[in-house]
Amino acid sequence: MESKEATTSETLDHNHQISQQHDEEDLEGNSDPSTAETETSSSISQQEILRAVDAVERDSIAISDSFSSLFASLRVDLSKVTSRSVDHVQCFNDAAGRLQESALDSATKGNLYINSCLRLNEEMRGIDILAMQLKVLRRNVDALDTAVNSLVRLH
Repeated sequence: MESKEATTSETLDHNHQISQQHDEEDLEGNSDPSTAETETSSSISQQEILRAVDAVERDSIAISDSFSSLFASLRVDLSKVTSRSVDHVQCFNDAAGRLQESALDSATKGNLYINSCLRLNEEMRGIDILAMQLKVLRRNVDALDTAVNSLVRLH
């Protein structure tokens, strides 16, 4: 871009120098005042045109630089957003994986707990039967104790 600016600037300087040379030649070579006046006004309008072209060129270069800066900034921001999106997706995947592992671990432990409760329930049914047998046995022991006490008193 700098080479374009330099080339354009050189071209404008060259055109300006040529215009000045023509003006000097016209002023030296022409003795007719009306022709000199026409050429001077023509030269002034050329100078104004060159100045206007130069101003437009400077404005165009400034706009071009501004657009280049804007696009560079947008490119950097897009890169950051894309990078952040990738990071968020990776973080989400990690969190989802850990959640899945935790859910499976919890389900496994829950199943073990349920199985332990079912075994305990089965064992408790056996204990109810054993408790009934102990009650019967206690009544028999109490009856035997009473009988033994009665026999001991009689003798």
